[in-house]
Amino acid sequence: MLRSLLRLNRKPLAAGQDGPPDLDELFKDLKNKVDRMFTGTAKKGGGNFNNPQSIKPKDPLPIGPILIIVLLVWMASGFYIVDQGQRGVVLRFGENTEVSLPGPRWHIPYPIETVETVNLEQVRTIEVGYRSSGSTGSVTNELRESLMLTGDENIIDLQFAVQYNLKSVKDFLFNNRSAEKSVRGAAETAIREVVGKSKMDFVLYEGREEIVIGTKALMQDILDRYATGINITSVTMQNAQPPQQVQAAFDDAVKAKQDLERQINEGQAYANDIIPKASGTASRLIAEANGYRVSIENEASGNASRFDQILTEYNRAPDVTRTRLFLEAQEGIMSSVSKVIVDQKESNSLLYLPLDKIIQQSNSAKNSGLDLSKASNDPGGNISTSDVINSITDRSRSALRARERDGR
Repeated sequence: MLRSLLRLNRKPLAAGQDGPPDLDELFKDLKNKVDRMFTGTAKKGGGNFNNPQSIKPKDPLPIGPILIIVLLVWMASGFYIVDQGQRGVVLRFGENTEVSLPGPRWHIPYPIETVETVNLEQVRTIEVGYRSSGSTGSVTNELRESLMLTGDENIIDLQFAVQYNLKSVKDFLFNNRSAEKSVRGAAETAIREVVGKSKMDFVLYEGREEIVIGTKALMQDILDRYATGINITSVTMQNAQPPQQVQAAFDDAVKAKQDLERQINEGQAYANDIIPKASGTASRLIAEANGYRVSIENEASGNASRFDQILTEYNRAPDVTRTRLFLEAQEGIMSSVSKVIVDQKESNSLLYLPLDKIIQQSNSAKNSGLDLSKASNDPGGNISTSDVINSITDRSRSALRARERDGR
């Protein structure tokens, strides 16, 4: 349109040539066209407004359809979609009216109602005692947050991270000015209370898991009492150590404690080696003592039973029993003597029997399977050890009887 106006308003410079356009006429024509579009009237005579006859009425624009289209577009702007894991909060002039579930939804469009979507399943993380830079990977210590006092009046540098999500959208939006500040404040309060009730060695070594569990429970209790709608999912202890100023002394104490534990382990290993051996030796001695006791008791019982039997026989025939006991005693004595001298009555000659050689020959004959008669001095080869012993026994008994008769 602007190009056509320029073409119509050019003034001739010479015969057959167009001159530059008149700018005043150009702007007047442009203004007339704009007025026709919005007022429905046209001006004649180069835009002369003083002549009322030059104004001709035009058909007005259709206002109804335009309003309907605008209304439909405004109503369509109220559609929204809530993703999985999110909740939509509908606010009517700032007041909570509805919490919508995932899926396609509709609300009265702006400015009457607005919608805020909140992700419930998103895990958020805050760092207490340090700040990590994701781009450079560096870690900055926050001593104001990490330094705390233990129950035994020692200072400890403790850094930990807290992960949380949401469990109530309404409480999260309307009861919190800043969720991160709320979680950080609850985390510092809880960890200082738990550490303040524990000793330094417990926090640094064996009590880390209990410290984490206690801190998580106390944080959740604080946030629930303030109705923040926040759920603590995990608490992770990143670092726990004494302050840098006393790190050298603390390292010495740690080494001494490690030496103590090593010596305790060595002593326990030695005890585990010695105690089973001592227990086995004690069990063996007890078993041997029990066996000895049983054998002695059995032997004593046997001796008592044999004595009772001898007493019974003695009561029946005292002389016979006395003689038999004497002969058995002599047999027992003579069996351990290598040489025997027999004194015959009314004779000055002594009978010498080499019983030791006979016994040795008898033992050698038993071991080698040879006949004892070959090793004897008897040329007939019919004398045996049993025969010699029996003959000696008979002579001894006869000599004993002769002495008894002489005594009578």
